[in-house]
Amino acid sequence: MRKTALLALLAPLLLSACGSGDAPQSWHAYTAQGSYSATLSGDGHYAIIGSMQHGGSLWDVTKHERLFDWNHQQGAYTSIVASAFSPDGAYAATASSQDLVLWQVGNGQPIWFWSAPAEILGIALAPLGDYALLGLANHEAVYFDIKNGGIRQRLRHPARVRSVALDRSGTLALTGSDDYRVRLWDVASAQLRHEIEFGNTVDTVALSPDGARAFSSASLDRAVIWDTQSGQVLQTLSGDELLWTRRVSYLAARFSNDGKQLLTGSAAGSVQLWDVASGRQVRHWQAHKREAYGPVATGIYSVAFGPAGTYYAISSNGLLNVLK
Repeated sequence: MRKTALLALLAPLLLSACGSGDAPQSWHAYTAQGSYSATLSGDGHYAIIGSMQHGGSLWDVTKHERLFDWNHQQGAYTSIVASAFSPDGAYAATASSQDLVLWQVGNGQPIWFWSAPAEILGIALAPLGDYALLGLANHEAVYFDIKNGGIRQRLRHPARVRSVALDRSGTLALTGSDDYRVRLWDVASAQLRHEIEFGNTVDTVALSPDGARAFSSASLDRAVIWDTQSGQVLQTLSGDELLWTRRVSYLAARFSNDGKQLLTGSAAGSVQLWDVASGRQVRHWQAHKREAYGPVATGIYSVAFGPAGTYYAISSNGLLNVLK
């Protein structure tokens, strides 16, 4: 999901919204000068980086090793604005604003290259990498057959679709748009199940693997966990800021495999671990900055649950943070 413009807009407002948190156990530079985008696989084993200098690449997070260069044209660097892994981690997709490529994670080889029907703002992959849910600037989210070509479903919106998510089975689609609403769809029928209104642009959405819970947040507005069957809001999350409660912009979110915990990452560089049932914040970290002084904001692009109580977060400054 593309966050660069959002970070620039929010930076002045975040000066008083970046409360202290625990430091990372370690941090590792995956780019020299920051990134346009980044995505961690569901198990935290791999990361796709959209570098400002060298385009796309796949990394092994467990070894902090660059595995493959993933650019869309030979001899040129691609500005990767969005990326995604399939739920099983076997496939990945990278997107520039106008095209996308499906890759095999195991050998780094491309499978298909496609031109997008409109500017791509967000992407999610279905099981086995068969389909891609694309959030587009033309006021649509499309369910695209990324292996054979063709749009299977069009989910129409009254504004740009900035964020998208699928459950692990690929039966539910969640979309967040610039009309301040989040919408839950049945993929097979393209029927709208629920929608929730916010007070600003909905820039981050996530579904639990079983599709029972959803997370949705808007820029400097509410962040909620809700029930996908009833559409009822279960928890409203807020940071630990004293003066700016609930005025946090979350750029990344991921549920644990059992759906009991939620990891979020903010535009101010903080990472939070939440208990889904109670809405209580369990842990709070602050991402490492490249310089001790300078801009406050280093947005969190992606978060993941790792093994044995380890968590990962990739920030816009190109650093992978290992959290304990």
